[in-house]
Amino acid sequence: MSELIQQSINALLLGCNYTLIAIGFSLFFGALNVVHFSHGDVCILGSYVILIFYAVGRASGLLEVLPPGLSVPVLIGAAAAVTGILGAVFERLVIRPFRHAPLLMVLVATVALGLIIREAIRVFYPQGSNPQIFPQLLPGGGLHVAGIPLRYDNLIILGVTVGLIFSMFLFIERTRMGAAIRAISQDMEAAMMMGINIDTTVAVTFLLGSGLGAVAGILNGAYISIVRFDMGLMGGIKGFSAAVVGGLGNIYGAIFGGLVLGFVETFASAFIPGGTAYKDVFAFLVVIFFLVFKPSGILGEKAYEKV
Repeated sequence: MSELIQQSINALLLGCNYTLIAIGFSLFFGALNVVHFSHGDVCILGSYVILIFYAVGRASGLLEVLPPGLSVPVLIGAAAAVTGILGAVFERLVIRPFRHAPLLMVLVATVALGLIIREAIRVFYPQGSNPQIFPQLLPGGGLHVAGIPLRYDNLIILGVTVGLIFSMFLFIERTRMGAAIRAISQDMEAAMMMGINIDTTVAVTFLLGSGLGAVAGILNGAYISIVRFDMGLMGGIKGFSAAVVGGLGNIYGAIFGGLVLGFVETFASAFIPGGTAYKDVFAFLVVIFFLVFKPSGILGEKAYEKV
């Protein structure tokens, strides 16, 4: 029983990572009806941004000035903000010029952007071709509840993810900008006629989605203690798959899809003999199942709004 609970916690952690990436895919698809295939690389870019900030902070002594409980949130917030701004810049330079072009051109442009990001990290980051050791940002140790070990860093990752998702819901549902994002996701031309600034709204959407993706990359690095320049490729595929399983364009669906993939991968690795080597196979079998029998995703038919 304890093994089942422990593996469920691992599945939640993995599902949280996929969920944060999938929300970005859903936001972008809801706003522009396009799939941003370089989003996974933007997520990993966020983890490299915090590596740079961490190195600069240690070299300059700034990290010692801040209290221990404040330096890490500041680092993560700064890295997410910078990555979010970069995401908005990428939208302006790479996606906006093709807004009225065939979708295939946007697809090729985003794939090319992902390749550029990966190669830029590999070339310009010191020893970028090698895996980078991620600093221990989260506290070690843990506690036992009913005989089940719970690590502090795992609890923090779960808490941060839930907090971010809840904050995103409040932003989308309770703010004027959130209402504008929902409006352009329903009908961009009608939203424009109502006076909504489309360019600003789309830029904010990419800023939010890229910032969340950066946090996903950072939390993943903190969990596995290593980051590699090409990890975004598979992370993006998994995040997009989670969005498809849940219902592309639906944030609630992104949560369900991320959790489904997280549980499938973790349970396949833990409870199927030799399953670790084929965990991705099981995950993509689930994706194929939904594409064949329910292509709209888990919440595709129940969603009345795309965002």
